[in-house]
Amino acid sequence: MHAALSSADLAKLRRPRPYPAVTVLVPTHRREPDNAQDRVLLRNMIAQAKERLRADPQVTRERRYDVGEQLDRAAAEVDLTYAEDGLALFAAPGEHQVWSLGRAVPGRVVVSDTFLTRNLVAAHAAERPYWVLALSAGRVSLWSGTGDRITEARRGGFPRTRDLSDPDPEDQLQVGNVPSVYSDEHTRKYLREADAALAAVLRADPRPLYVVGGPVALALLDDAGSAVRGGPGTRNEVTQVPQAGLSAGPPDAIWQAIRPYAEKRAEAEVADVLAELDRARGRRAFAAGVDEIRQNADTGRVALLAVEENYRQTVRDAGGHLMPAEPGEPDAVDDIVDEIVERSLDTGAEVRFVPDGALAEVGGIAGALRY
Repeated sequence: MHAALSSADLAKLRRPRPYPAVTVLVPTHRREPDNAQDRVLLRNMIAQAKERLRADPQVTRERRYDVGEQLDRAAAEVDLTYAEDGLALFAAPGEHQVWSLGRAVPGRVVVSDTFLTRNLVAAHAAERPYWVLALSAGRVSLWSGTGDRITEARRGGFPRTRDLSDPDPEDQLQVGNVPSVYSDEHTRKYLREADAALAAVLRADPRPLYVVGGPVALALLDDAGSAVRGGPGTRNEVTQVPQAGLSAGPPDAIWQAIRPYAEKRAEAEVADVLAELDRARGRRAFAAGVDEIRQNADTGRVALLAVEENYRQTVRDAGGHLMPAEPGEPDAVDDIVDEIVERSLDTGAEVRFVPDGALAEVGGIAGALRY
């Protein structure tokens, strides 16, 4: 069962398949008691998919058995012990895949000649990776995060530790009557070395950075280093989180410490998308609605595509224009939004998903155009 999605994976998933290519989306739960229903829901969704195949006159008996068996194999690979917020099961003649998503999905079955990938794209976009540097006087650790999942990264010489049992009394400065482990030159050198190691990691893998530590440690590292300063608008944008005692984790405690800052950043990113759409409107490079967006996506004009997370639309082509349709109608496209997302990605557009309602005034989907 896959958990991480790469651009190469996405490109392979988006290739056309022999009909029928079946996508089954299953909402799941990470914790009790909600996860008690997951196994039953998975079974019901697989049964629904098989019923769709039985009722589809385009599916031959041989193909129905083949894809039905692939669905059973996919379901057998699911380990709900490690469930996140959703599952995407893909089955087509001769193949199946299962993807675990750290983002909620609606329960859906889609039968087409391509897999429904928009939920994977949304999860991939939402889980933009970040780094966490956690400080203490004797340990500096590096953590890799996507969403609320954080693991310690043992790379670049991290974690970096030192022995505090025998400080040099000649270098040690006093804070009141107590020697300060953050005020001696050895500590400053130790933090400068940690900053240099961090700079190498950021050059190889640029990400937003959260620096977690006590106020004194944060100030000293900021004074000693350059990698931790970052800058607005850069991929290495740095956020300081004043909380001590987390250099050894645990991961959940680190997530709880950075969570308010991460949520604020996510809100700011949505605001940036909406502001870019407003600027596009001002320069008359704006499009909205599935019909207009589809036409511009087909010609490669979409530079930024914004879509509400759960927006979908079933349509049929009526003489070059899209008309609303019911699922199962002849020539109906079950979810034109997924096709628009894929076409936009093919032509190099940035695709961003925003909360439901954020694009209500423009019909749930909008774009900034290149020209």
